[in-house]
Amino acid sequence: MAAPSELFCWKGSWGLPSVDTDSLIVLAYARFAGAPLKIHKISNPWRSPTGILPALKTKEEGSFSQPSKIIIQLRKQKYNADYDLSAKEGADTLAFISLLEEKLMPALIYTLWIDPKNYVEVTRRWHAENISFPLNFFLPSRMQRQQLERVRLMQGNSTLEAGEEAEKEMYHDAQECMNLLSQRLGSNKFFFGDSPSSLDAYVFGHLAPLLKIKMPSSRLQQHLRSLDNLNSFCCNVLTLYFPSESREGVGRPASNTQEGSDFDHEPYKRRKQLLSVLVAVAAMLSYALLTGIVAIEHVQEEVPKQDTAMRAVYEEEEE
Repeated sequence: MAAPSELFCWKGSWGLPSVDTDSLIVLAYARFAGAPLKIHKISNPWRSPTGILPALKTKEEGSFSQPSKIIIQLRKQKYNADYDLSAKEGADTLAFISLLEEKLMPALIYTLWIDPKNYVEVTRRWHAENISFPLNFFLPSRMQRQQLERVRLMQGNSTLEAGEEAEKEMYHDAQECMNLLSQRLGSNKFFFGDSPSSLDAYVFGHLAPLLKIKMPSSRLQQHLRSLDNLNSFCCNVLTLYFPSESREGVGRPASNTQEGSDFDHEPYKRRKQLLSVLVAVAAMLSYALLTGIVAIEHVQEEVPKQDTAMRAVYEEEEE
C-alpha cells in the first residue's frame, strides 16, 4: 500500500481545526472526500515543503500549495467530493467560489490582519504565542505586510490603509456575499443537498474563522451571526467532520502535542530551537548588510615611511 500524502497546515485554536482560511478549505475538502492524509498541524510556514501553508506533499508528483491546486491533486488520487454534482451545480460551484474570493476574502483579511484592534489583540497575539522563538518576533509583522499587499492587489488600490472608508466598502461587499450564500443554502444541510462538496469546503473555510474567533472589532462577525442557517452550517461541519476540535471550546488554544510532525518531539526539539536561532540571526545579519546598517570595509595597512627607510638601511648594511 502506497504511503499517504502529507498535508502541512496551520494549527488550530478557538475550537477550529485550523486558524487559517486556506488550511480550513483543504482540511474540510479532504474530510468530505475521505482522503487518507497524514496531517501536520504546525505554526511555522518555513517547515512546509513549499515554505507556504497549506501544502500537500505527494510521493510521485512533488509538493503543492494553494487550495485549488491541492484539491486537483486529491481528485487525481480519486478523492473527489464533487463526483455527484451535475453540470449546472459544477458551474454554480465555480461562480460562488469566485464570489467568495472577490467579495468576502478581502474583508476577512482586513478584519483579521489590517483592523488595528483585531490585529494587535487577536491575530498578532496568537501568532506571537504559537510561533517558536525567535521567529515570533518578526514573522507576524512580515505576514501582516504580505496580507496588506494582498488586499491592495485584490482591491486595485496600491495605497489602501486601515480606515473607515476602505472598511465600509469591503464590509458592504462581504455582507452582500453572505446574504447570497444564505439564500442559496436555504434550509439545506449543505449547498447541494445532503452531501458536502468543494463549495461547502470553501464556504466553511471563509466563514468558520469569522464565526469562532473572538474579536474586539466585530462588525462583520455580527452580521454573520444574524444569518442562522450559515451559523448552523459551520457548526454542523465542525460537529460531523472535526468533532475533537469542536469540543475544545472557544478561546482554548490547541495543544502543541497535536502538531503532527516528529520535529516537535525529542530529540529534535533542541535541534529545532537551535536552528530557529541560527536562521533568525542569519536573517537579521543579511537584512543589516543589505540595508547598509552594517558595512564591511577592506582596509589595507600602510607601511610607515620610517619603517621603509630603516629597512633600506639594514639592507645596505647586509651588502
